[in-house]
Amino acid sequence: MFARGTVSRSLLREASASASFKRFASTKAFGGQSLRETLKEVIPAKQEQLKKLKAEHSQTVVGDIKVENIIGGMRGLKSMLWEASVLDPNEGIRFHGLSIPDCQKVLPPAPNGKEIIAESMLWLLLTGQVPTPEQTRQLSAELAEKGNLPKSVEDLVDSLPQSLHPMTQLGIGVSALNHDSQFQAAYEKGMKKSEYWTHTLEDCLTLIAKLPALAARIYRNVYKPGTALPALDKDLDLVGNYTQLLGYGDNHNLTEYLRLYIALHGDHEGGNASAHTAHLVGSTLSDPFLAYSAALFALAGPLHGLANQEVLRWQLAMQKEIGDNITHENIKEYLWKTLNSGQVVPGYGHGVLRNPDPRFIALQEFCQTRPELKESPIIQLVNKTFEVAPDVLKEHGKTKNPYPNVDATSGCVLYHYGLTEFKYYTVIFGVSRALGALTQLVWARALGLPLERPKSVSMDVLEKLVKA
Repeated sequence: MFARGTVSRSLLREASASASFKRFASTKAFGGQSLRETLKEVIPAKQEQLKKLKAEHSQTVVGDIKVENIIGGMRGLKSMLWEASVLDPNEGIRFHGLSIPDCQKVLPPAPNGKEIIAESMLWLLLTGQVPTPEQTRQLSAELAEKGNLPKSVEDLVDSLPQSLHPMTQLGIGVSALNHDSQFQAAYEKGMKKSEYWTHTLEDCLTLIAKLPALAARIYRNVYKPGTALPALDKDLDLVGNYTQLLGYGDNHNLTEYLRLYIALHGDHEGGNASAHTAHLVGSTLSDPFLAYSAALFALAGPLHGLANQEVLRWQLAMQKEIGDNITHENIKEYLWKTLNSGQVVPGYGHGVLRNPDPRFIALQEFCQTRPELKESPIIQLVNKTFEVAPDVLKEHGKTKNPYPNVDATSGCVLYHYGLTEFKYYTVIFGVSRALGALTQLVWARALGLPLERPKSVSMDVLEKLVKA
């Protein structure tokens, strides 16, 4: 389950951090308290101050917003313009008004497939219009033409340690592509604001085109060093090439799954951490390569893009414990064991949604059309968990949404098809999320949206405001 040496490296890091804390914890030789000793005294008082604010004033309105919005991660606060998609708590995501089933009906697939492809979703996100098959093919050809990496980026990625997390490598590679940014070059020469969006668009298309080659090179270097990478096929769509570069080009069902996965993960409105990060950094007029590299590092967080690998680990642990006798009662017992240990059930709940995630439903429907997935033990376990978990979580009473999100199944399908390297899953997510995040950069420049600059307050100031 874990890469060789992961555990030992983790223990070494913990030991090193502990030794460092002990070594520098006291400065008695120099007189007075150390920085760490001082913080250990100061932090509890601040924690208590925040706890009191939450308990006594979470619903108090300061200006036009509640205290809970200020101290609660701005959750639910409407303060951002995002054109391509809107997330409704009950309906789920809509792309320019189209639901996921709508998109599955009208967006052109690849010539040899049935699922939505990245190019048709990108066209919809950028224009608000459904492309024709001819327009989709034309965009596929353009992206394939632009898909090769510069030699300097290949050399940079190849020089990175094999042990460096794939998401770190992806962020480094994306930021290095800014060497050839059209937006940056035009800005330095001096261009009109009305031209910002055109140069932004060119950078965005270039980045989307190169992501499969970059992501596949990282996969090869980390997991299959020495394996030759095939050349890009100018007749394939973006994900067709990506799957081929990963070494799974002969697996049509996995290719179709990744087409659907990448299209559905392409955008989920602007409030999520990665999309918001791209928008924030882009508002400074950083070019799309820099803005999206920042977004990738947000996506790499355990509370965001790492979720599907955590689901898979949890499902595999449950599978190991209950064995082949998979019953609703066994699953229910394991769910309660997880909850009673103070952990959450991975893949269930969502910051906005209050019903089952339509993306989860779409991926489950995909599984039902493939005999090998219907018979897969891990997919069967996902299905049976879905039949039990909502009632258990309702009884537990500590989640606003007891239903599955897309992560409840997405990584499990990859695992079934042989793509078992957990740490790499978020890289695939990163290839996908570029569709929506980069679309927003184009529209932010076209609409002349300003630098994002919210106002912050300290807890002392907040206490004074609530008293007033």
